[in-house]
Amino acid sequence: MNMTPPRTPRSVRPTVPSARPAPPAGDGAEPPSESRGFLAKAALLTAALSVAGASLGLARDQALARLFGAGRETDAFLVAWTVPEFAATLLIEDGLALVLIPAFSLALSRRAQGAPGDPVRALVATTLPRLSLALVTSGGLVVVGTPFLVDALAPGLPDHALAVDCTRLTATCVLSFGLAGYCSAALRAHRRFLAPAAIYVAYNTGIIATMLVLGGQWGVRSAAVGVAAGGCLMVAIQLPALLRQLRRKSAGVPADAGETPRPVGLALVCAVLLFALCRQSQVLVERFIASHLDPGAISHLNYAQKVAQIPMTLSLMLVTVTFPVVARALADGDTERARDRVERDLALAACIVLLGAATVIACAPQIIELLFQRGAFTAQDTAATADVMRVYALGLLGQTLVGGLLRTYFCDGRPNWYPLAAMTAGITATAAVGAGTVGPWGVSGLAAANAAGITLTAGLLLGGARAKSSRRSGLADDSGTGVGGTPTARNVVPLRLRHVLTHLGRPLGAAFGATASGAFAASRFEAPLPGLLMGVAAVAVVFVLLGVALGEQGVASALRSVRSVTRRLPYVRSR
Repeated sequence: MNMTPPRTPRSVRPTVPSARPAPPAGDGAEPPSESRGFLAKAALLTAALSVAGASLGLARDQALARLFGAGRETDAFLVAWTVPEFAATLLIEDGLALVLIPAFSLALSRRAQGAPGDPVRALVATTLPRLSLALVTSGGLVVVGTPFLVDALAPGLPDHALAVDCTRLTATCVLSFGLAGYCSAALRAHRRFLAPAAIYVAYNTGIIATMLVLGGQWGVRSAAVGVAAGGCLMVAIQLPALLRQLRRKSAGVPADAGETPRPVGLALVCAVLLFALCRQSQVLVERFIASHLDPGAISHLNYAQKVAQIPMTLSLMLVTVTFPVVARALADGDTERARDRVERDLALAACIVLLGAATVIACAPQIIELLFQRGAFTAQDTAATADVMRVYALGLLGQTLVGGLLRTYFCDGRPNWYPLAAMTAGITATAAVGAGTVGPWGVSGLAAANAAGITLTAGLLLGGARAKSSRRSGLADDSGTGVGGTPTARNVVPLRLRHVLTHLGRPLGAAFGATASGAFAASRFEAPLPGLLMGVAAVAVVFVLLGVALGEQGVASALRSVRSVTRRLPYVRSR
């Protein structure tokens, strides 16, 4: 799929301009919408809707577990669930967003400069039809090749025919998720976060409603129909807001005709989508190996992952909001502002995910029992899922770091193949560790393999982002001191590695202490609800106290942001 904008004069094509000095502070170096207060409020709004979407996702999984248990039927559906999982990663989260947000940010920058015509509408007119054609073609290929796809994903699956039926129904999400991801990227580049943050609320609502209405007649196939319905709702909830933005035309000064434009091309699309595909292939490795285990293994792994991923999702909300800010800073040639933004985001995201991981590990049995132990989901299923979830949570920090660091490799709109190499190394580690541990540890071995692979990838991405000095300017080196050289790295935003590692190590130590305290507190109660409440309270208190004692700025920053947001929440720009 070639994402090249229309052939217009060189001065008006969407570009990634060469680095230039950032404008003076009084000249709009940082637009008001990029202020700390706005970003904090937008992140809180996005987090609140993401929590609502995740809660509905849990309700969806609860309905699936209660209606169909954890057996051969749910295993068949969860093989089909691979399609929307891949589509969400490729088309909504790590894939199209990394291509389109920088492209729309640059088009908006040129629109603000008064470029002839409307670069934003020109970008839409060129990319959307080609993307739609590619999505329809890809979805059709999935439908036609479904039997072979199921054989490849889970050759030992007991109910092959049911998996084929469900996969064909979920294949419709290739088109709907692609359009939803396009709308989401465009709106986020316009600093509009309400509709994109609400897409998973609409999606899970559609699945739950469809299962409740059709579950008795269609069985687990009703969940696959719900995927199709939910995908359409994701597009419908964003389309009005996007149309409003496309009708606007900002006035500005004439564009600089001396800039050399560089269109977004096929190489960037391939680099981003191949990375996203490689990252999501962890699911394929896990389910391929788990399909040879006892019935229910895939289901236990799925339920554990869905719950454990909530802290990681919440930790990346700020990254979601600030990605357009980083892209715009790079478009303005202000690498230092982009670097500072990324480093602050990594520190805060690490605190959030480690707090969540400590809670998940400490209170895993109580969480699973309260969420799922009813109907066909037995106490034995609860114990197995809790064990898997505790192991899986060991990789949550790695997942957050991968999500936070990835944008630093693509946010200038240029192709970069290093992330793909790093992810390939992680997938190889996942497959090797999984093959070696599934025998003695069962499905928990697969969770350990996932944690090992994603942590290796995070380490490689962090190492590739390390700033190294050349002689061309006077920015900071790895230690943060001026060295008279321009930081260079494999990514676009060179980071001060020592500084980043310091702000990762402190909350990691706090998480160890909080996990032990939370597990002790939760184990004092027989009933799951009191145990969970006491465990969560113990984790939170100990984590904050240790974080403050260790001097972690991310903890203090999070507390300041919460206070600021709660005072001024009604003023969030969320149209």
